[in-house]
Amino acid sequence: MEGGGNRHTHAADFAVILDGEVGGGTVPALLAAGVAALSHQSLGEPVATALPHQPAELDAVIFDYNGVIGLQPTVPMWSRLAELAGWHADQLGLFENAFWSAREPYDSGEFDDADFWTAVLGHRPEPELLTRLRAVDTALWTRTDDRVVALLHHVRRADLPMVLLSNAPHPVSDALDASDWRTLMTDALYSARLGMNKPHPDTYRKALAATGVRDPGRVLFVDDRADNCEAAARLGLRALHYSGSPADIEDHLRLATVAA
Repeated sequence: MEGGGNRHTHAADFAVILDGEVGGGTVPALLAAGVAALSHQSLGEPVATALPHQPAELDAVIFDYNGVIGLQPTVPMWSRLAELAGWHADQLGLFENAFWSAREPYDSGEFDDADFWTAVLGHRPEPELLTRLRAVDTALWTRTDDRVVALLHHVRRADLPMVLLSNAPHPVSDALDASDWRTLMTDALYSARLGMNKPHPDTYRKALAATGVRDPGRVLFVDDRADNCEAAARLGLRALHYSGSPADIEDHLRLATVAA
């Protein structure tokens, strides 16, 4: 699972890659009145960067989950999980380091639940504790940004295919598949089921195939991690390095007005 800001790779001037170029310009907002409620940030507030004018229509969108559709865990949520795992309150940073050091093989499906938590704790947890750790961990990653979910509904009404591509272990994947908004997606691909994490190139190839679009230059990829966006762009996808404003996504959707 792609987690908190301390793990993100930031590139100062990287926000949108379009056919191998970075450009600037203005893009008219082309979504319906319902999406207009997702107002742009005012001048002077931080945004992804100047947004380029897209020269061709989009045929599909590939969305990351955590940090885009999903909200990042709060400090109290992290603290609750750390306490459950037996770490003291003043050791939260150490707990997060142990957590993330074992997360990639868990996300890719190489580790099961017991393997992951054994690596984090330094010993194999009892079955009851393992069940609780799995449940609290999953809850960290299943809160959604209502603004982005509203945008997904309007994209769906415009009949633009959407595919989810997320680094997520099996319990989180199952929980996301049970979410109400999941039905808006044409398909959902999770790293644990694919057996590989982003930014492996084959994750993007499989997501592109799931959209049904052959030309990657007509597909927008949205992710909050620069390394994931850079990898997608190398395969020809248009990439938006998302920084938390749904208006940035709206600006890159080349949609006709969506019926209310």
